[in-house]
Amino acid sequence: MLIVYHSQSGSAAKLAAAGFEGALEHDPKVRFLRAADAGTAEVLASTGLLLVCAENSGRLAGGMKDFLDRIFYPLIEQQCSLPYALLVSAGNDGRGAVAEAQRIFKGIPFTEALEPLIIRGVPDDGVLQNAREYGAGLATGLEMGIF
Repeated sequence: MLIVYHSQSGSAAKLAAAGFEGALEHDPKVRFLRAADAGTAEVLASTGLLLVCAENSGRLAGGMKDFLDRIFYPLIEQQCSLPYALLVSAGNDGRGAVAEAQRIFKGIPFTEALEPLIIRGVPDDGVLQNAREYGAGLATGLEMGIF
């Protein structure tokens, strides 16, 4: 499993770290990378993808959009189809960022493993626990062959 995140304010990074903690409980090989450091090779080497990003002006944050732009055509050429989950740190309502990511993943094509999780505002302990459970849920589903 691969967790890719982009964060400017730190909120998405906290959510990604919590998702990573949860995933590690079920997959000791899970990888955790910033979007700027991840690419096609890392995605191809994974069994599933957890994308954690911020919403900026109702859209995907630029750093995450850059990552998706870089991997889009190479993954199509490689006929890569993976299960994915999306965790969005939203200052607005998050739906625009989710819709944009879903359109991109549909084109690769990737399969949505879990319903997107949108976190609004600054993550508190309860929200971070939700992110841990989200990461654990994806890792467990991949481990069990559900996704």
